[in-house]
Amino acid sequence: MNNAVYLLTATSSGEQILIDAADDLEALRGLVADGAADASGREQGAARLRLILTTHAHWDHTRATAALAAETGARVAIGRDDAAQLTDERGITAGVTLSGGELVGVDGVELEAIALRGHTPGSTAFATTDGDPVLLFTGDSLFPGGVGNTWGDAARFTQLLSDVSERLFDRFGDDAVVYPGHGAATTIGTERSALPEWRERGW
Repeated sequence: MNNAVYLLTATSSGEQILIDAADDLEALRGLVADGAADASGREQGAARLRLILTTHAHWDHTRATAALAAETGARVAIGRDDAAQLTDERGITAGVTLSGGELVGVDGVELEAIALRGHTPGSTAFATTDGDPVLLFTGDSLFPGGVGNTWGDAARFTQLLSDVSERLFDRFGDDAVVYPGHGAATTIGTERSALPEWRERGW
């Protein structure tokens, strides 16, 4: 399903954050190992996955979460209103539940959790708190060309578009890079002018 998985490695400490352990444990092991090479001044093998951030509980974003967490000892974080689904469908009790506004991270990398309700009740984006440009990991809430699927539910669409407008477009500059849960990256500036069109079409 062309799911995106993102890995951030703190070059100073070697500690790592993985966003959405979608599938293919062997591929994720390789990604984590490759990322370890970015840790400057660390002994070989010193880098370690500490945190798995889950943008939402849908099955295609969580199939390898339990196995990767068990293998690495990484904590799992997810939006509070998606946590029960993660437990019911994957047997995972998240160590960290998020409502939006929290700062999460490891030694050397910090991200802010941003609640984007609508695709799922607890969908959460993650924004870098330093560096330029800001990096936004938006899961299935924002893509090039529109917001995520709300399955024709007008109330859910209105909620999602409002959250995305207020919490992403109204807050971040045009150079902020959007990394979605599937497909190619985009920027806030590239998508900004289309917001009225999205609202008009209703999806």
